[in-house]
Amino acid sequence: MKLSNNTVLITGGSAGIGFAIAKQLTANGNHVIITGRNKERLQKAVAQLKNTTGIVSDVADEKDVDALVARIEKEFPTLNVVINNAGRALVYKLTEQGVNAFDKGVDEFQTNYFSVIRLNEKLLPLLQKQPEAAIVNVTSIVAFAPNHILPSYSASKAALHSYSQSLRVDLARTGNVKVFELMPPLVDTEFSHEIGGSKGIPASAVADAFIDAFQNDEYEIHVGGTADLYKLYLSSPAQALAALNG
Repeated sequence: MKLSNNTVLITGGSAGIGFAIAKQLTANGNHVIITGRNKERLQKAVAQLKNTTGIVSDVADEKDVDALVARIEKEFPTLNVVINNAGRALVYKLTEQGVNAFDKGVDEFQTNYFSVIRLNEKLLPLLQKQPEAAIVNVTSIVAFAPNHILPSYSASKAALHSYSQSLRVDLARTGNVKVFELMPPLVDTEFSHEIGGSKGIPASAVADAFIDAFQNDEYEIHVGGTADLYKLYLSSPAQALAALNG
């Protein structure tokens, strides 16, 4: 993919990995649209970036998504990159009494999986009009092996990994839209604070890995420790599972 002169949508782009990627892309001469649910945080992020538009929008809300798509079609008809970065993670154990795992699972899957499918489907007609286009789905190291304190988050990312592969195969046969999957390990962000994110890699390192892979058409991007876990997973899924739950 070309690294400049793109029009890029990043969901959940006001903080963490999304913001770090937006910073890199704007520095390379792209116009970036970032979304988020919190207006103040979004405005603060936009003020720190070049050539960026902020749109308050919740990817899990169908009305918000419809409004977002309508605005993009009207105001940004050259959109050619969609980065599905918005996520939801809840820490709990399936064996806890009264944890309400069903509702938590529905909540996380809605944001991490179903909302991605919906947005991609609604924006694909616009993407397919462009000379070159890409969809980037942000999954996680837990797509290969789950962490037991993130059961539905892990499952949703595994589902998104599978979906990304199916979409990549389908679009490779039918059009010009490339499908990337960004798979970070633990990252030091507010999002991961509850699960020990302070021990993770900086969001800027994830953005660096993404930029390098994006311009070289490396579609499955194993960042940092994800690469090591993937190798372990290929040789012994049981050991990979143990490594993430030690």
